[in-house]
Amino acid sequence: MTTQDSRTVRAGVERPEIRETGLLRQSLTIVRRNLIHIKRMPEMLMDVTIQPVMFVLLFAFVFGGSIQVSGSPGGYREWLLGGIMGQTIAFSSFIVAVGLTADIDKGIVDRMRSLPINPAAVLVGRSMSSLLHSSIGIVVMSLTGLLIGWRIRDGFLDAVLAYVLLLMWGFAMIWIGIWVGSAMRSVEAVNGVMFTTMFPITFLANTFAPTDGMTPWLRTVAEWNPISSLVLSVRQLWGNTGAAPDDAALPLQHPVLTTIIWTVAITAVVAPLALRSFQRRTRT
Repeated sequence: MTTQDSRTVRAGVERPEIRETGLLRQSLTIVRRNLIHIKRMPEMLMDVTIQPVMFVLLFAFVFGGSIQVSGSPGGYREWLLGGIMGQTIAFSSFIVAVGLTADIDKGIVDRMRSLPINPAAVLVGRSMSSLLHSSIGIVVMSLTGLLIGWRIRDGFLDAVLAYVLLLMWGFAMIWIGIWVGSAMRSVEAVNGVMFTTMFPITFLANTFAPTDGMTPWLRTVAEWNPISSLVLSVRQLWGNTGAAPDDAALPLQHPVLTTIIWTVAITAVVAPLALRSFQRRTRT
C-alpha cells in the first residue's frame, strides 16, 4: 500500500461520536458494571446471604433460650430480626469501602475519570450498587424471619416506613464507607478499620440483647448508640415490641424521629469529608 493509499484510508476513518449523557445514566452504567462483577463472582454475596442467615439461626436457636425479652408477641426470635437487619444495613459501609478501595488500587477509577463523564458518577454508581447489595440481605433475612416465626403485626404503611428507615440508614453508612475507602491505602487497612469499629458499634446496642440488663454506664452508651434507635424503630413499626421503658434514654423514647435526625446529621457531616477525601486520593 502506497503512502497516498494509507492517507486515504486514515482520512476515511471517522472518530466515534461522543454523545452527551447525564449523571443518572452514567451512574446506572457504573451500577450495571458493579452488578456484572457480582454476577461473575457470586461469593461477593456471602455477606448479605449466608452471614445474616447464620446470625439469625445462631442467635435464635443457640442463644435465644438464655435471653429474655418483654413486650414481643413472638418472643426473642421475632425481637431478634430487627437487630440483625440493623447490623446488616450498617455493614453497607464496609461493602462500599472495600469496593471503592479495590477500584482505586486497580486503577479502575482513574480509567473512569479519563472518560467524558461526570466525576460524581463514580461515587453515585458505587453507592447505588452498594445499597442494592445490602437490600438483598434485607430480603433474605425477611424470608428467613418468616420461616422462624417473625411476623409484621402492624399496618402496611408502618412496615414500609421501617424498610425506608433501613435504606436511609444504609445511605448514610455508604458515605462513611466512601470516606474510609478513600482515606485508606489498601483493602487490608479498610478491613482492619471497619472490623474494629463496626463490630463494637453494632454489638454495643439493643441489636441482640435488651439494654435494661446492662450496667448503668454501659446501658447509657448503648441507648445513645444510633443503631439502638434504628433497631427499636423497625421493631415498633413492625409490631415486634412495645414502647421503651420510662427510664430509657431520650433517643429510645422517640426512636423514629431520632433515627431520621441521626441519618441526616451523619450524611451532612460525612458526605463533604468523603468527597474531599476522594478528590484528594484520586488527584495523586
